[in-house]
Parts: sequence; structure tokens; C-alpha cells
Amino acid sequence: MLTTHPRFDAVLFDLDGTLVDSETTAIDVFHEEGTALGLSFSREEAFRAFRGQPMTHCVAYIAERLPQPVMAFGEDFSTGFTAHIRRRQAERFRQNLSPMPGARELLQALELPFCVATNGPREKAELTLGLTGLLPFFDQRLFCAYEVGSFKPEPGLFLHAAQAMGAQPSRCAVVEDSLPGVLAGLAAGMQVFSLTDVEPAIAAGGQVRRIADLVELHELLVV
Repeated sequence: MLTTHPRFDAVLFDLDGTLVDSETTAIDVFHEEGTALGLSFSREEAFRAFRGQPMTHCVAYIAERLPQPVMAFGEDFSTGFTAHIRRRQAERFRQNLSPMPGARELLQALELPFCVATNGPREKAELTLGLTGLLPFFDQRLFCAYEVGSFKPEPGLFLHAAQAMGAQPSRCAVVEDSLPGVLAGLAAGMQVFSLTDVEPAIAAGGQVRRIADLVELHELLVV
């Protein structure tokens, strides 16, 4: 049973959709580019398929469903299309990207050690954190799945981050906005604060707490 001010040794934040409002833009780019290639799927289907997933999963999803071969991105579609998506997403991020409501205030007030643990590559993480003014909060505490070699919903990224922070997994809080991230936190044996609804069976046992936003999390973590 959680108390009003739970005690943790470290807080592990997801990035996209948790600290920066980039998830919607990133998935919209995937939906637009997939549709331009002739793939017929709705924006809602795109969000169900791509939310919280690594780039390789999203590119494979599109490649497997293309109505006909595409040579516009070279002989290796996955490599060429991935580079194209990265460029398009970066362009959109530079046009309009904001921190999630309450993110800056929470990070400024949080006295517990904290870090970012993201499925995205370092280049993207540094870009989005930099554009929103949040990068200085993290210094060397930015952990990326591409460098660790473990992607959510696997627990390896969170376990690596906890070890680097000098914290036991059971004493870590994870803040997530996607099911793969929630599952990774659970598999790592950490307390999860979820910005998205999860099935009761997953939330059973009290290891997942639903929060409405980072403002609510501020009230739970900041004494």
C-alpha cells in the first residue's frame, strides 16, 4: 500500500510522452509516411501499434504491410526508411515541441536522484530534451536502449539504469506512459507510476499506480 510520500532511492523517467510531448508527433509522422507509401491504416491503429515501441518494431510493422515493394529508400528498405523517419521527426520536433505539463516543476523540486531511461537513441533524446530546456537536469543520467542493448518491455534498460544510479530495483520508481514501459518496470521489480490505463490484471498487486499527470506525481514524490 503506497503512502502519501513513498520513499525511493531513485526515479527513472521514460522520455517520449512522459517528460516531453513528442509521442504524438512521432507517431503522426509514422502514420503520414506509411499512408504515403500506400498503407491503409487509421491514426488510432498507428497509436495502438507504435506507442512505446522501438523504431525497429515500427518500421517492421510498416514494411510487412506494404501493398507493393518500395525502392525509394534504397535496396535496404528498413535502413533507408528509418533514416527518413528520423529526419522527418526531427523536423517536426524543431517546429513545435514542449515539455509535458508539470515536468519542469517536478524536476526542479525533486530531491531524489533521477534519470531518463528511453527506448530511443541518444541523438533523439538529447534533441528533444534540449529543445524543451530539460537536458541540463540530466547531465550524465541519460540511458538509451540502443546503447544498453535491451528494449522495453524487457527489463534490462531499467536494471542498467538502477545499477548506474546505485539503487536497488525494488527501491526505484518508474514513470511511464506506455504499456511496454509499464511491463518493463514490472519485470524489473520496480514501482510503476503509469500515465496510461493498464488492464486490472497487470495492475494487480499494487506495483502499478495510475496517475493523471506529472502534477499528481509531484504531490506523491516531493515532500
